Amino acid sequence: MTLRAKLTIWYAAVLFGSLTLCGALLYKEWVIDPRCDPVADSSEGIQEPLHDLAENLLYSALPAAILGLGGGWWLTRRALSPVAALTETAREVSESRLGLRLQRSGNGDELDRLTEVFNDMLERLAASFGRIREFTLHASHELKTPLTIIRAGLESSLGASGLSEEVRKRLQDSVGEIDRLTRIVDGLTLLTKAGASMVRLDKESLDLVGLVREAHEDGLVLSAARGVAVSAELPEQLRVAGDRNRLRQLLLNLMDNAVKYNRDGGTISMKLIRVGETAEIQITNTGRALPAEEIGKAFEPFFRGKHDSDPQPDGCGLGLAISSWIVTAHGGTIRMSASPAGETTVTVRLPTAEEQNPGT
Repeated sequence: MTLRAKLTIWYAAVLFGSLTLCGALLYKEWVIDPRCDPVADSSEGIQEPLHDLAENLLYSALPAAILGLGGGWWLTRRALSPVAALTETAREVSESRLGLRLQRSGNGDELDRLTEVFNDMLERLAASFGRIREFTLHASHELKTPLTIIRAGLESSLGASGLSEEVRKRLQDSVGEIDRLTRIVDGLTLLTKAGASMVRLDKESLDLVGLVREAHEDGLVLSAARGVAVSAELPEQLRVAGDRNRLRQLLLNLMDNAVKYNRDGGTISMKLIRVGETAEIQITNTGRALPAEEIGKAFEPFFRGKHDSDPQPDGCGLGLAISSWIVTAHGGTIRMSASPAGETTVTVRLPTAEEQNPGT
């Protein structure tokens, strides 16, 4: 039976019930009550017609109308409950949760068929993502060996005597490009495995102050060539539960990004504070700020902001995407904001050790 037929039958039943109630109340008002109260019946002739009408509507039509509206609301809610369930399931679907399925009613109506189509769509999406994931992992694995061989050959050539400066520079540039390709392959492998929940986090209680202090020292080294000043404001102690290596990678990515997209002689400020039950890390640099329409894309793989006059800095466009995954995997949030003065701030919030249970 179709949904339209069901709604028609159900609402017809509600209307029939409403009319039956209305008729019963009117019968009581006009037939039973006058028989039980002859005095009231004898004085009925002097009552105002409008008063009779208002009284009848109040005691019969109003309850029937309430029943009709309530029944219609209940029927609509019951009929659309599969749509609400479908909406909630669709909201929860993501690359890592393509195994979600909606329970079918099995009655063959329009919503049941829609549920079947939705589940079939998820099956196709899961298969497509699986093929893409498998291809990416296989391609990444196959690329690593030739890249390693090419790099070893180039380094061997650099060690040869009698090379001109021009040839030596070309070989060094080629080694740099090989390293860049290797980073891209490693980043793609990590993001692909992370999307399939294949990366395990070894969480433990960590001193976040120490990790940020190490990142500050790394920033001093990375920024020395460009004269960028790096400062840090740290509390005495603040602990989180997380994977030391991944959080170290997160901070190094953010610091490296702050240096690359800074201006010569600029500044980078790091700040670690406790906000409620979270630890907040702020890294602000004085480079060219991203336009508002690009900030929302900053954490997408391979995104690189448009710089009309500045050359693109070295990088592969995966650092912020990997950083976003690390933060999300630790139950935190990451966002980027830009000020009118041209400063860009990346803010990371992580649950403190008291609120985060170690796990995978």
